Order: sequence, then structure tokens, then C-alpha cells
Amino acid sequence: MDLNAVRTFVAVADAGQFQEAAAELSITQQAVSKRVATLEKDLGVRLFTRTARGAQLTVDGQAFLPHARELLRVEERADASVRPGRRALRVDVVNRRVAAGVLLQDFYRTHPEIELDVVTLKGDVEAAIAAVEAGTIDATLHAVAVPARHLPDPIKTARVIDEPHQLLVGPRHALAKAHAVTPAQLAGHRIWMPGMAPETEWAGYYDELAAAFGLTIDMVGPSFGIEALLAEIADSAELATLVGEGSRYLWPDSYDLRRIPVRDPAPLYPMSLIWRDDNPHPALVELRDYLDSRRVDVPDTEVWLPKWGQ
Repeated sequence: MDLNAVRTFVAVADAGQFQEAAAELSITQQAVSKRVATLEKDLGVRLFTRTARGAQLTVDGQAFLPHARELLRVEERADASVRPGRRALRVDVVNRRVAAGVLLQDFYRTHPEIELDVVTLKGDVEAAIAAVEAGTIDATLHAVAVPARHLPDPIKTARVIDEPHQLLVGPRHALAKAHAVTPAQLAGHRIWMPGMAPETEWAGYYDELAAAFGLTIDMVGPSFGIEALLAEIADSAELATLVGEGSRYLWPDSYDLRRIPVRDPAPLYPMSLIWRDDNPHPALVELRDYLDSRRVDVPDTEVWLPKWGQ
């Protein structure tokens, strides 16, 4: 169906005059008449009757009008869905509750005029980079080896997060009253992180962290969600887990969970923004500037980074 003809039909229906519709559309009255006639021929019905007072909708014209308006609305939405600056900026994060997701939420609060679509794609950094390259997403926040790994030409990265860790324990845990702990103090304690997929960059990070400090990080078993994990830790005198300092988790007051900084050295999880350098979306520049402005200097203490992040 010719959408220009549909748009002309709606203009005539709203104006009630072919001449006024022509002025609104900046075309001749003859062009308006031709478009309407072509549409009537395609539909096999008359849409207007001409009277001394102008153009009156027929019964078929009245029936078609709401559908014509919807066709134009769909056209506008389709255009906005792909046009840079009009469609939402689509950004991938591993988890909406960790630092990357929290920063995106803060970015949206700072720039509420920017339409933002936050997604959590399945897969690791390889899949995320492929999605950026294909244009499925505008950007992703993932761990990337430094110096930068070999990436396709249009792909760019910038390190935007160095997130310290906290130990999360219940009130009966042996370290519950500590103001801070060192990685060495965690040796011998069971750090429970179930459901972490092997061969991912985050699993590799915790494998390296465990090897560096002799930690027991238990990744075995299915994950039943963060709520179930928090409930188990609250009820246990032995279980603990590691969370990012910038992550946001909520739990009932009765859990009395404790978030204890890990220092001397402070393990840092480095994350980078990954995007296509030729992506014209204007909001992408705003996002990059915002993340750069929020970049927090490393803690005023000795730090530990994985080999690929040094």
C-alpha cells in the first residue's frame, strides 16, 4: 500500500477539503486528487464524496480511517527504530545489578532525554563483540585483555571500570565483624559463586584470583538466582561470596548481611566499553563521556589485577 496515498487520505479526512490538504502536504490539489483516486482503485471502494462543503468520508472511508492512522504510526515507529538519534541506544551488560548496569542507570538519570535499551545478551565477550560488529547492539561492557586484543578494525575499546571487591557474609560468619579483610585472610573460607559458566572472562578472572591467593572459590552447582544465594549466605556460618563494590543488591533486614571491603591488595575487576568507531548514534558519544567522567581512580591501597588487565 502506498503510504504517501494513505497520508494524503488522512490529510483530506482531517481537513475536509482537497485544497487544504494540498496546502498542508505542500503538493498540488491535482496531486491530492490523483493519490486519493489511486488508493480508491487499489481498495476497490470510494473513500470520499464531494459536496458543496468539501470532501465527506463515505462509510468505507470512515471504516478505513483508523487503520490508515495506525499505518502512519507504524511507519513512524519503524523509522525511529533504526534512525540514529531517534532509536534507543542499545547497550549490553553482563548483569543489570553489577557496576556496569548501575552506571547505565545513573547515566539515564543524568540524561533522561536519551532513550536507552539495556539488554543482557547470552554469551561472553566474544559474542558481545560479534553483536557490536553486526550492529545488533551499539555497545557492550565487558572485560577486555590489555593491551587490546586483536579486534576487527571498526571495534574500539576504552577501560571505564576498575571495580574493587567486597566479601558478603551473614552475621554468624567468622569474618562478619571485620572492618576489612585481605585476600590472604580469605584462604580456608568457602567462597560460593554457583552457576558461573566456565570458559568465560569472569570465570577466568576468579580462577586466576583463587590461584594467586590460595582461595577456595566454589562455582559448582546451579544458580537459583541472587535471592536464593543471599538467603543461603544469611543462614550460614561458613558460606561467603564476593560482590563488586558498585553492585546493588537488596535483601530483608532480617538477613543482616555484611559487605566487607577486600584490601591489601584490593582485587580489581577491569571492564571496558566496546563500540564501533563508525557508529553514528549521537547518544553513544554522551555515554562515552559520562563513563569517562565517572571513572574512579584505583583505591588508595595496593591493588591486584589479573594478568590480562595489567
